[in-house]
Order: sequence, then structure tokens, then C-alpha cells
Amino acid sequence: MATLSYDPLWPRAGDWPALADFGLGASVDLALLGVPAWRTSLSPTNAHATPAAIRDALRRYSPALMPDRSAASSAPFQATDAAGARRGRDLFELRFADAGDIVEPDGPEGEARTIAATAAALERAEALVALGGDNSVTVATALGAWGDDLASAGLVTIDAHYDLRDGVSNGSPVRRLIEAGLDPRRIVQIGIADFANSVAYATRAADLGITVIHRDELHGRRPAEVMAEALEIAGAAGGPVHLDVDVDACDRSVAPGCPASVPGGLAAWELRALVRAAAVDPRVRSADLVEIDATADAADGRTVRLAALCVLEFAAGLAARG
Repeated sequence: MATLSYDPLWPRAGDWPALADFGLGASVDLALLGVPAWRTSLSPTNAHATPAAIRDALRRYSPALMPDRSAASSAPFQATDAAGARRGRDLFELRFADAGDIVEPDGPEGEARTIAATAAALERAEALVALGGDNSVTVATALGAWGDDLASAGLVTIDAHYDLRDGVSNGSPVRRLIEAGLDPRRIVQIGIADFANSVAYATRAADLGITVIHRDELHGRRPAEVMAEALEIAGAAGGPVHLDVDVDACDRSVAPGCPASVPGGLAAWELRALVRAAAVDPRVRSADLVEIDATADAADGRTVRLAALCVLEFAAGLAARG
């Protein structure tokens, strides 16, 4: 990245302190965890380069939310003074920490390390965002976040694909979580797209009782409304909900660094709004950002920048919990 300008009145959103640097027993609001898995991907990928790229991209942005006069629903995301004037909000009111990267997260031993690291981070953090890596990381990060609550847990995916394939790959995490004990009736898949799946897997999703919100169903609906519907289903048993954000659900114009993104996917603002809406709900304790190959991104790094903004959108939702 080129050298960025310095302004003491314009702090940057990157360079989070290490979780290990916080004192014994100290808690944080949001932790990052790099999970650079890539070896079982169905498409050639260098997704293991992406966690570092997202951290770098965070430095391009500020941790500030701007005043918004448009709707009362925006009030939780901003501050007001004694006279009621809206002044924006600094997300650095929250305590952010970086839990580092999992070494060799692929394979059974790597997934075991990821499960343990996720659980350990969530003992000290209100919420966690895992930076992938390919979509296989969803299995270990979700299981680590749910722990003993698997029987009541839920899953919301933002993805063009069902991820119900047989075998072990970035195309199988949803099926693997069901086999681990997740109730498929508490799975909601947002953004499932035509020409990106098979009838066999659509049938499998229907037979399992998974709720599917097709990409075309999102037209004319507010992202917050869609996410609220999804969380009512995924969180019906009162357990923790994991959010899987597969960035290849987005239109290829905004996510060229995703090998499987196609023209006609989600707009960048839709993805960001869905992530923020999910993070407002206290049942959402964990999320992953996956399926970006930073080495295949456009020259302006737009896919990685979108992922970094999704981290900040998650933080904004977390701040709105009060």
C-alpha cells in the first residue's frame, strides 16, 4: 500500500492492538482472527493472502459514523449532544483487538486449532470476525463460536451457493455443519443465485428444511428487513448465530477478487447493510468473511476494500447494541 497521509484529527481504522497485549482478564468488544485456509478450494485460489490484505485495507478508512438525518432507525449508530444535534459516532469507543492468524488452518488438525482459537478469543470478546481464507473456514469458526450451544445454534449465510456439496471443500461447509449437529431448520441462506448451483443441491436444501432467500427476492426489500427475517429463523432456539459472509454473493463488478462472483450479484451497499443489520442482534457473536483471493483482485483492490468495510459495518452494528 502507498504511504498514507497523517492527520491527528482523522484516525485510521486499522492497526488493532493484539488481543494478547490486553491485561489478564481484560475483555474487548470485537476481535479479528485470521483463518487463511485455501488448500481444499474447488477453484485455484491464493485466499491465504487475504487476511493480511484486509488488515492493510482497514487503514484506508476511519472508524467514524457520520450524522444521518434520514430516519430514526439510524439513531443507535450515532451520538447526539445535549441539544439533540447529531454529531456522528467514533467506533473507537469500542475496544478492538487482533487475535492473529491460525497457522495452517486446513485439514483436521488445522480446523482443531481454529476451533480452539475461536473459542478462546470469544472468552474475552463480545464478538469475533474471522478473516478467510476460503469458505471452508466457516466450519471451524462456527463450531468454535457455538461450543456447547450447537443444539440451539443457528446459521445465516450471505452466499450465491448452497455449500451442500459432498466431501470436504469450500463448497461443503453447510453440509458439514449439519452433519456435526446443526439443525438445518435454523439455517437461512440469503442470495442464492441462478446458474450458480444445481437442481440436486436445491433439492437437498429443500429436503433438509433450509430457508432460502433467492437473490431476486431481495429486490425492493430493505436489507435490514431481510436480515431480521433470517435471524428470527436462525435464532429461534435462542442460541448463538454465526454469520457466513461469502463475498462472491456480490456482483462481479464490485468483487472481481472472488473466483466465483458473477454479474448480477449483490451490490456493495446491500452486502454492507446486511452485515450491519446482522451485527445489531446480540445473538450474532461470530462472523466470517470468505472467498476473496487478494492476489486476483482488481488493481484498485476493490474486493479487499469491500471486505474491510464489512468489518467496520459489523463493528457499527455491534456499537448499536448499546
